[in-house]
Amino acid sequence: MAKTLDITRDCCPMTFVKVKLALAKLQSGEELDVLLNEGEPLNNVPRTAAEQGHQVLSIRQEGKFHHVLIRKA
Repeated sequence: MAKTLDITRDCCPMTFVKVKLALAKLQSGEELDVLLNEGEPLNNVPRTAAEQGHQVLSIRQEGKFHHVLIRKA
């Protein structure tokens, strides 16, 4: 079961800082479901997670927010 992180009230660069801290608490292979806004967070969080070696499993929209599911490397 994925852990959930809501960063809908945060602005870049704090969005990925919070994602990075949450991923650091997970074991390799565990998943993090990140709830975020469109725009900069949606562009930067998946890209930066992938650049750091994590796997972006899915991106889906739910209402006005998006869920990015990331598996820790």
